[in-house]
Amino acid sequence: MIEVRELVKKYGEHLAVDHLSFQVEKGQIYGFLGPNGAGKSTTMNIMTGYLSATEGEVIINGYSIFDEPEKAKKCIGYLPEQPPLYMDMTPLEYLNFVAELKKIPNKEKDQMIADIMKLVKIVDVKDRLIKNLSKGYKQRVGLAQAIIGYPEIIILDEPTVGLDPKQIIEIRDLIKTLSEKHTVILSSHILSEISAICDYVMIISHGKLVASDTPDNLGKLMLGANVLEMTIKGQKDIINQIFAEIEGIKEIEFHDSAEKDCMNVIVKCAENVDIREEIFYKLSDKKCPIMMMKTSNMSLEEVFLELTTDTTSVKPEKKIGFFKKLNKKKELEDQSEEEQMIEEDLEEKSESEVVEKENEDEGNL
Repeated sequence: MIEVRELVKKYGEHLAVDHLSFQVEKGQIYGFLGPNGAGKSTTMNIMTGYLSATEGEVIINGYSIFDEPEKAKKCIGYLPEQPPLYMDMTPLEYLNFVAELKKIPNKEKDQMIADIMKLVKIVDVKDRLIKNLSKGYKQRVGLAQAIIGYPEIIILDEPTVGLDPKQIIEIRDLIKTLSEKHTVILSSHILSEISAICDYVMIISHGKLVASDTPDNLGKLMLGANVLEMTIKGQKDIINQIFAEIEGIKEIEFHDSAEKDCMNVIVKCAENVDIREEIFYKLSDKKCPIMMMKTSNMSLEEVFLELTTDTTSVKPEKKIGFFKKLNKKKELEDQSEEEQMIEEDLEEKSESEVVEKENEDEGNL
């Protein structure tokens, strides 16, 4: 539906978007995340034809936004961070004006506007001047203009900024309703909002795409494994012996528990392995009851901070290595277990050789 290829945008010497590429599929809500100045709004403005690009291309439903802008823009409804409203118009007058700009046929226009006003819940204020409306109603009018013409793609740049909690919930519910018939791309600084309503998350830092996946999968990728947190009643030696018999466990941590005769246990397992049922039966056989068990993943906030924080104190090679490992995890999923072991051994050997070389250099100094 949308394909962004090697997109570059420069403002003089400043590189706002750095060879950005991604695809957007039909019928999902995409979250666009990034710190201030990461290039989110610039990318959205290029995708909608508001800005030109220095390099690259954007394809909307098979049409280039640069070569065939009129055909491409017909597929898009856009709500900028500041809604493009005429304050001396009423919502009804404004939506009629937008419908004329979008060349909606007269026989369809009145019914379409009536349906959209009902959808975004502005029927009660349709005859009031926009300048007299609350921030929440102005945002709804802006959203209504984006829906005029029923475009397949709706792009929303910070749609809940400045709204109170009640208005945020209302707009969030409205976006979910829109996703039933439209593909929605949403940028926001409210990470809980992205996590709650988005099917897919794209994180941008310094104009580059550093991660893209579902919120749940991003947490798993960052941890590198499934993690189980448990409180188990029993002796440490017995519990450890039981876990030694279970395949798929990579690492076990034991911690003292506030509960009497219990241990807090953290078990890290191989990806895509579910050993909860096996753990339950084996501990039950040894009369070691599980008082608590839960899976643990990194929150979207933790993933966001890990990927976008400017850790200048971290050595460049370590930071680059982190991103390589993150991207490599999916490639390894299709390899056999034996191939993975061989590759991991080679990586460890390579890292060991680097350390030995550094120690040797230090000794020569």
